Amino acid sequence: MIRLILLILLFLASLLTVFRAPTNLLWMTAIAVSEYCWILIFVTCLILTWGFIDMPYKTIGTVFGFIAVLLFISPIVRATIVSTDLKSELTQSLKCSDSDLPERSAFSVAKLFSINKKVEFQSYVYQNDSGQDYKLDFYPSQISGERPCVMVVHGGSWSSGDSQQLPELNSYLASIGYNVASINYHLSPKYRSPRPVNDVKLALKYLKENSDKFNIDTSNFVLVGRSAGAQIVLMAAYTLNDTAIKGVVDFYGPADMSWGYTIPTNPLVMDSEGVMEDYLGGTLSEVPNAYAESSAVNYVNKNSTPTLMLHGKNDVLVAYEHCARLEKKLIASGVKYYWLKLPWAPHGFDYNLRGPGGQLSTYATEAFIKSVTKK
Repeated sequence: MIRLILLILLFLASLLTVFRAPTNLLWMTAIAVSEYCWILIFVTCLILTWGFIDMPYKTIGTVFGFIAVLLFISPIVRATIVSTDLKSELTQSLKCSDSDLPERSAFSVAKLFSINKKVEFQSYVYQNDSGQDYKLDFYPSQISGERPCVMVVHGGSWSSGDSQQLPELNSYLASIGYNVASINYHLSPKYRSPRPVNDVKLALKYLKENSDKFNIDTSNFVLVGRSAGAQIVLMAAYTLNDTAIKGVVDFYGPADMSWGYTIPTNPLVMDSEGVMEDYLGGTLSEVPNAYAESSAVNYVNKNSTPTLMLHGKNDVLVAYEHCARLEKKLIASGVKYYWLKLPWAPHGFDYNLRGPGGQLSTYATEAFIKSVTKK
């Protein structure tokens, strides 16, 4: 009976590779299921071996177990399929050559078990507001000389999170030759839009003024944001009119705040309406201009910054369609862009850079940064 119960639970977890999570806890479970799937494959197979022993409910448990294994394998299979055309799609969309792309493969089963190098960072105060220090974590390039700088803006519904959220990408980018600055910013509900965009501006100013200290190429910045942070970097890239910003990377961010408010998230996952009201100062009907002015889609024009979008179809926090709406504007304006679509991936799929979604998104991000910062 214990074997049957365990295999049923694993089967139910495996369904998160196909279906969207109905609650906040199951959303976090979905990240583990999709990005650490090989661990669950091993555990399921281990429990299945009990089937060689004659016990009650052996057959039905085995059926649940085999189905679970197939579903746990599916992110790996689908990542392999996506990776097959990724290089050609990137060269075509970014108008670059194969030599501009990373030499390694976009996805490798062997890399699921690898360990990424950690680069140490130092924190610096880039602004002081009413006695409150706002810091950035600086990861120095592991290649000497003046190097481009990647600024990372964390997620957290504009109200939580900090500069040390998901640091693995920061270390990786630093290890391959980019300076990385991960910033803290003013959080809601105390502070509202567009305050965080101004924080990006101030952080850029600080990094430029201290470029000699940090060995930064002041003409070569790329902005990277996750979730709420993606909304911030999109707005910064499209509105600051800073020619030093060569590209912007949008990890599952809300690009159309007005439309996004009209399709609220399942309340068992997140109170998206409350989150947006705290950040923008009221409901859509109360402050429509605040929503419009915080929607990156409204600022796209022919001179907009090249854009990389990364989003999973199983995202239950930020609608996948945000990228589709941004894509329409980018196409209409003739802006260089690429959209990495991950059919199985939930919100936060880059939690583990060695997972299927993590590998593909890291490869696309590296290729994009290399393409837009190349001189």
